[in-house]
Amino acid sequence: MNRRRAQLAFQKLAFQRLCPVLLALLLAAFALPAASCRQSSPAADSAGQSAAAQPAPIRPPDYRAEDFDPTPQTPPALKVSGAQAYQNLKDFVALGPRFLGSPGHAKAEQFILGHLEGAQIEQDTFTAQTAAGAFPMNNIIAKYPGKKDGIIVLAGHYDTNYPLRNTSFIGANDGGSNVGLMLEIAAQLRTHPPEGYSIWLLFTDGEEATVEWTDADSVYGSKQLAKKWYADGTASKIKAFLLLDMIGDKDLDIDRDTNSTPWLLDVVGRAAQRVGQPHFFVRNNTIQDDHLPFAAVGIPVADIIDIDYGFNNIYHHTTEDTPDKCSAASLQTVSNVVMETVRALNPR
Repeated sequence: MNRRRAQLAFQKLAFQRLCPVLLALLLAAFALPAASCRQSSPAADSAGQSAAAQPAPIRPPDYRAEDFDPTPQTPPALKVSGAQAYQNLKDFVALGPRFLGSPGHAKAEQFILGHLEGAQIEQDTFTAQTAAGAFPMNNIIAKYPGKKDGIIVLAGHYDTNYPLRNTSFIGANDGGSNVGLMLEIAAQLRTHPPEGYSIWLLFTDGEEATVEWTDADSVYGSKQLAKKWYADGTASKIKAFLLLDMIGDKDLDIDRDTNSTPWLLDVVGRAAQRVGQPHFFVRNNTIQDDHLPFAAVGIPVADIIDIDYGFNNIYHHTTEDTPDKCSAASLQTVSNVVMETVRALNPR
């Protein structure tokens, strides 16, 4: 995957002030090739839609991270096993590639559904017109009702890269890591239902580009569901949307994404400090990912992602994206922070 880091946005602004012609020449000379997966980009098009195409946002309120810090009376965070999440990851990617329209994709759906016993299941099935043709897609939502009026969504995609369909690419980190962790969270919620807000686990489909990553050719499932949730009023009930993506990297460094909701990132960052996890927000980046359509309809979002997979991103979107490049320790780190974030977001 090719990335335009936050530095590019700063450079671009400087060039614009100096000379528009020079800017055009430099960007033409040094522009990175188009990416085939989620990518970094300037924040100006953060929703992946034109301003005219976006619905009117629902809110968000001007919160501060301090408003969500848990008091000693707050129930403890849900305990989740990184070791079991890693085993789930390995079992899931053993199904093989999961690109759109493949037998592996159908197996992946059934695998996920088979691990959601006790949840209220909704399957958001639809047909997407993609750059590579029409494909059936399915967003899977597992709902765990809480005792308070409101919803926290934990989300991540389960499909693998379509342009790599003729290879052995299995996406252990890219799609497998979040599924592994989310299924372990599901197992814990089965016996420890939420005391506060409801928790929904969302397995999105069609995150990957079918030809080349653009606003139009990406995040198909999220676009579909964000539009649906906006229309039926669900979006207004969602307190926070935490996207999990590429969270299994052995050498874990979670980026602070400038396309995410700042106050929600602050809540995540303070949660990481409280549980003693140093692998969060050392670097800034600007990420295009599954969270953007939800942000566009006013839902507070945080993309929890390590965009740099292996030295110089060497493993991303290659057949080397295998379970041995991931670790139970990284999944434990992320689960600790995510569950502490959920704890902090709940009413006192």
